[in-house]
Amino acid sequence: MEFKIQKLENHTLIEVQDEKLDTNIAPGLKSELVLISGNGEKNIVLDLSCCRYCDSSGLSAILVANRLCKNAGGTFVLTGLSEAVERLITISQLDTVLNIAYSKEEAALTIAKVYGDK
Repeated sequence: MEFKIQKLENHTLIEVQDEKLDTNIAPGLKSELVLISGNGEKNIVLDLSCCRYCDSSGLSAILVANRLCKNAGGTFVLTGLSEAVERLITISQLDTVLNIAYSKEEAALTIAKVYGDK
């Protein structure tokens, strides 16, 4: 399984279960994100704790998640970044655009603060 998806109280948690978020995984992630957003979810936490590598397709999927949440009036939070993935996001200057948390708990708190536990 490539993803573990949990609907929690005020957000959906998506955990990528693969070591690489690349051209093999990213299209499936984008599809899941569109389905989740289409079901009315506006707050998404993407956990990349298992990922050690991300390419441009992976970055594209991350940006799709961010855009879907933003367009729905919600919040997207990225968490569990390995050093390599964090470096790629920083080099791409996406760290200025994305909400990044250091744990799933911190990500949930970020969403709770913004939306008052809705």
